[in-house]
Amino acid sequence: MAIAARIRHRLDARIKAWVLRRQGADTLPVTIGRRRLYVLPTRAGIGFGLLLLGMLLAGLNYANSLALFLTFLLAGLALAAMHMCHGNLLGCRVVGARVIPTFAGEEGRLELVVEAGGATRHEWVIAIREAKGVTLSDPVQVQSGERASLHLDIIGARRGVRAIDRVRLTTTWPFGLFRTWTWLHLPCELIVYPAARGNLPTRTDSGRRRGDRERATPGDEEWRSLREYRDGDPPRRIAWKAYARGGPLLVGEYAASGSDRHEFDFASLAPLGLEARLEQLSRWIVDAEQRGEPYALRLPQAWIAADSGALHRHRCLTALARVPP
Repeated sequence: MAIAARIRHRLDARIKAWVLRRQGADTLPVTIGRRRLYVLPTRAGIGFGLLLLGMLLAGLNYANSLALFLTFLLAGLALAAMHMCHGNLLGCRVVGARVIPTFAGEEGRLELVVEAGGATRHEWVIAIREAKGVTLSDPVQVQSGERASLHLDIIGARRGVRAIDRVRLTTTWPFGLFRTWTWLHLPCELIVYPAARGNLPTRTDSGRRRGDRERATPGDEEWRSLREYRDGDPPRRIAWKAYARGGPLLVGEYAASGSDRHEFDFASLAPLGLEARLEQLSRWIVDAEQRGEPYALRLPQAWIAADSGALHRHRCLTALARVPP
């Protein structure tokens, strides 16, 4: 079993290197041409071919013209299905790609935006190879000339940055007898943040500054951003003007002008191990962002100045994810 796994791994590596040399790296937008399409029968197609072979032998053995006519008719149908399956990807364009980061142990997401080519109807699936096998997305159907967004959930098993070196765009439409696919070599990577764990309180000696919050008046608040409405939000914070213009129901987020500032220092967690430190820092960052408090992050090889907001949160958590193990 181990020998077979090693042989399969080496074969996959050789095929992967050959495809990369043949196609090269991709830059968006990518148009799917004939040179980068591959077609093989599926298991159902192989079974269908064996059935046709049996029908052909039986028809020849008994000199049954009707059996031979039905055999050749079904074979012609299979060839037409292969041509349609090939055309289902031919001429399509991949116009967008992004990877949504996640925390360790949770699911990230790969998204591709594909524009249909010349066929009247398309059905696509995207797939990537993981340690446990191949992960497939749900099929998406779209008409010619339209765009579709394909989503593939990826489990971030461990903290770090995982390169998604190639993605398979595939289809088995119309009858599932053949599979046509192409490889996309896009510069995508999944950023897996450290899991937000830890119950240590924010330490005052690690940079927390007090004093202004206690003197802030109840109405002394600064506007930060808009977010989607959630049950329990006060009506006075709803952006009614934007809603009246036909937009979604949004709620303004505010922070006290004298919000506490934090400096989360990697060195202050010296008694803990590396991963435990990163998880505790991740916990502090998530909590501070939820409270709307500015925070800075100090790592052995990086310093991020105090700020707040979704972009700052992503910058800090990405810095934690990139810490060498």
